[in-house]
Amino acid sequence: MTGFCSTVLRLQGRNTVAFPACLPLPRLLPADARNVALPSARTRRRPFNLPAGYGRADFWGDAAAGAITATLLIPQAMAYSQLAGLPPEIGLYASMLPPVLYALVGSSRTLAVGPVAVASLMLAGSLGQFWTAGSPEYIAGALIIAAMTGLMLIIMGIARLGVIANFLSHPVLSGFTNAAALVIILSQVKHLVGYTTGPPGGSALPDLAVLPDLAALPDLAAQLARINPTTTLVGCSAALFLILVNRYGARLLGLLHVDPSRRVVWTRLAPLLLVVLGTLVTAMFQLAETSSVAVTGYIPRGLPAMALPDLEPARWAQLFTAALAIALVSFVESLSIAKVLAARRREQIDPDRELLGLGFANLGAAITGASPVCGGFSRSAVNFEAGARSQIAAVWCAFLIVIAATFLTPLLYHLPTAVLAAIVMVSVAGLIDLHTLKLCWHYNRADAAALLVTFAVVLAADMESGIAAGVLLSLVIYLWRTSRPHVAVVGRVGNTEHFRNVERHVVTTYAGILAIRVDESLYFANTQTLETRLLNALAEQPDLRHVVLICSAVNSIDTSALETLQNLLVETRNAGVTIHLAEVKGPVMDRLERTDFPAQLSPGQIFLSAHSAIETLTHAP
Repeated sequence: MTGFCSTVLRLQGRNTVAFPACLPLPRLLPADARNVALPSARTRRRPFNLPAGYGRADFWGDAAAGAITATLLIPQAMAYSQLAGLPPEIGLYASMLPPVLYALVGSSRTLAVGPVAVASLMLAGSLGQFWTAGSPEYIAGALIIAAMTGLMLIIMGIARLGVIANFLSHPVLSGFTNAAALVIILSQVKHLVGYTTGPPGGSALPDLAVLPDLAALPDLAAQLARINPTTTLVGCSAALFLILVNRYGARLLGLLHVDPSRRVVWTRLAPLLLVVLGTLVTAMFQLAETSSVAVTGYIPRGLPAMALPDLEPARWAQLFTAALAIALVSFVESLSIAKVLAARRREQIDPDRELLGLGFANLGAAITGASPVCGGFSRSAVNFEAGARSQIAAVWCAFLIVIAATFLTPLLYHLPTAVLAAIVMVSVAGLIDLHTLKLCWHYNRADAAALLVTFAVVLAADMESGIAAGVLLSLVIYLWRTSRPHVAVVGRVGNTEHFRNVERHVVTTYAGILAIRVDESLYFANTQTLETRLLNALAEQPDLRHVVLICSAVNSIDTSALETLQNLLVETRNAGVTIHLAEVKGPVMDRLERTDFPAQLSPGQIFLSAHSAIETLTHAP
């Protein structure tokens, strides 16, 4: 133990234990105690995520929650199919087998899986580049994307890549969802007002378009002639009804003494009531025949046919990028929703199992003729508030949608597409998030830049480019930020063992000793900053004899940083200065010990704390 000093750790003010002050703490532990595994957070999974003590009351509670969720999912599924440019029955098919497959594999007890707005818009934008919306090729492309999305998610789940969700920062996601919500709302304007691209009275509804014929806006009279006044009245009335229910529905139910825990559930059922009312009014007054109000028309009855998607390699390669983007966004969106709901009941979510669950759900969608699926916030919230205790609720929901698709689709013949457009517009309006932009602008302008760039690229180009631009800019900002680490000269606070920044606190420094703290891991991008700072200190302080590099915030040292430190040892030793390390973390020390760096450091030492380093060096001859 020659050359090492001792320090005293006081435990609860009574017992004292002596440790070598400059020896890494793991050295003092037995070999079998240095790699003690913490208890795993994963618990053994029960079928359908049934909680412990699941009983008959819970089963019927799940049945009720599934019924309530189904009433919301039916109009939503058809509306999102319209948004994706697909027939309405595709949305119903996506709500049958996929939720059941997720229930068998996924980790969330309340996540409701099915078609969602953002994925539907991404699907429409990708397929619209190659085929006409609603055509057989277009529908086949949707199945290919669903299959590729499922395979990608399963592969990522097997490889335990659940951490991939961390690569999409919250500002990037906020910019993406804001732009997507704006595009979705604008794309539904044509359906809401019955706008046609041909001569007045035409019935063709255009594919995904943000605004109707912007180039022809100066010809205002011709533009207005393409708007169907009856459709506009129906669509705007439907949107106003949903807005009023969302804003005042819970308050009205409170006046009617409805249980507060049920108010959210009942207000979320407004879309179903709107579908019923819109269908009845259109059928009673024959608005499709007399006023050219566009309706959904014939919806095939029965279950989807099981079949494999088109396996032509050229088409799979053509749609690969779109499938990858949808897979990534779907996973991040679903995981975020699952975590929010699980936290309210102190449940656990396994990201890797979420990947597998969503992967099998999308494969199920592909073989049943459906579009890509993921977790939806509104129906998951309704499922949660309705009292769902397990994924049995999802099975009930899927069963009821099968019943509806088998027997009730003829009743939806007169459902106005304007009503579906209103449902989509009001649903996605909640995705617009200005709070995050305001917070980023005041807290971190770099994050605000990532948000705004993502938002702008999604609007100017497409969703995939927006996500790529946001992720790339976030990485660039991270590299720029970490390449300029905060380096602080520290001193002792009073008579304590605490050392703080000399520019922020009244501290004591010691002649001939420079204690410096690096608040960042050391890697190739920032080693030059540290080297420059230390060499400048040597030039400014001729009487300097010791430099204590405090590594409390250093979580890793890469090879480039190690070589820089080795060069610094030589340069400072030639100048008569010795470098010491303090508060080196165990994993970092383990890597250093694999090299000859500790030997090169001599006569410098490695101390357990800055206090022990200063105590030793101030008493050194």
